[in-house]
Amino acid sequence: MDNDIYFSNYTLDPETYYFLYIGELKCYGLNLFLRDMFALTMNRPVAFISVIPDILHQYNYSNIMVISPMLEQLRAISGNRICFRTEPGRFMDAVSTHPAVHELIDRILEHQDHLYINMYESDPNMTLDQRDRVSILGPDKELARKFNNKMVQYEMLRDKIPVIEFEICKSMSDLLFRSEQKRQQWSDGIFVSKVYSAAGAASGITHSQADIVHLFGAEDCIYLMSRYIPHEFDPTVLAVVANEEDVYIAGVADQNIEDGNRFVGSSWPSVLPLEIVHELKEYTRVVGRELGRRGYRGIFGCDYLVDRKNKVYFLEINARKQGTTLEFCYTLEQALPPDSPSLPELEYHAVVSGSFPENTRERADDAVPLHWGTYNYKLKQARSTRGYIPQNPYERETFYKVAKGELLKDFVILEHIGSGLTVLPGTFLARIVSVARNRRDVEEGLRQGKEIIELTIE
Repeated sequence: MDNDIYFSNYTLDPETYYFLYIGELKCYGLNLFLRDMFALTMNRPVAFISVIPDILHQYNYSNIMVISPMLEQLRAISGNRICFRTEPGRFMDAVSTHPAVHELIDRILEHQDHLYINMYESDPNMTLDQRDRVSILGPDKELARKFNNKMVQYEMLRDKIPVIEFEICKSMSDLLFRSEQKRQQWSDGIFVSKVYSAAGAASGITHSQADIVHLFGAEDCIYLMSRYIPHEFDPTVLAVVANEEDVYIAGVADQNIEDGNRFVGSSWPSVLPLEIVHELKEYTRVVGRELGRRGYRGIFGCDYLVDRKNKVYFLEINARKQGTTLEFCYTLEQALPPDSPSLPELEYHAVVSGSFPENTRERADDAVPLHWGTYNYKLKQARSTRGYIPQNPYERETFYKVAKGELLKDFVILEHIGSGLTVLPGTFLARIVSVARNRRDVEEGLRQGKEIIELTIE
């Protein structure tokens, strides 16, 4: 099993209070907010240890353990210097059963009464919380799985908010039969998705039966089939639900979608008219209350589209933290009073007590002239890297400096995998975050970041 450990540099101090982060490196920064929160209540130093699947050339992070259950298998196929993205469920399975992780937990619990595990997404494959004195600091795992199911989402919300016309298909033959019946009526196209999909995977816009077969083959599963609506705007709303009534809205961003349905990043603030932004927030509160009534507590997101007549349609719930979460944490830190709770702190209170702290505040529409954009540089086919971009740990400081006027604009390139590696399709080569006082400068930063990253690819 030790062969699964690709890298480890953590140390333990018996005087320090620890929590674990288990998930991809892209969410590492969220743990800084939890650390700050715990530091206010613990009469001892606080730190976190991250268990991650990311294969990089080197790591500029302290207290991490890299576990890769697919490494040996893929090395045998593609060579030793390989980088890839691990399927989350398989990673969670490996972490949950790994002796080194259990030994780490044993050592931590020798010096503290309880251990929290923070995760990007609550996953039923994660079973470490079955141990005594260990719990997940996030939504209930089974509820998160349930509400990430698009069939459940659409049937729950069809009479609550504007939902695109849809049908649930129980098999491939059912999908082909129903879509053939709808082709003429839904003339702009039919969007087809497996009930579990994210970031454009396992879904696509189809204009013929051949398109469906090309996307999914003959795979028999449950599909969501919906009318495709031509549009320009794909807004996303980030929120936290604490109970049946209390829903906190972090903000509304515009998603950057390529190839019709492939998510590659976001920008904020939204370019949509203010009245549509308010409409999106209210629909998301409705969704949050529906989730809250069914027991869900914690961070979630909702994706929408806005058609060419400015009509809003619901697309999906992300029952987890989503791609805008970290940047919204940095934004709210600059836009709200210093004692305001962060998004991870709001999730903590939602999960532990089912309520928000009294000093909870939402951001005013006119707060802080700050703009930002993100871009996830993913590869569509296997490539090799020939250059290295040093890992930048100063994204939070960039938001601070631009918000305070110390910088007019800046961009950072995060988590570049390094030089001399073969990168498999679907892998994050790096992420770009551009921060400025206006959208034009944000877009310029993203463009420059892409050009720099492209120089590192053979």
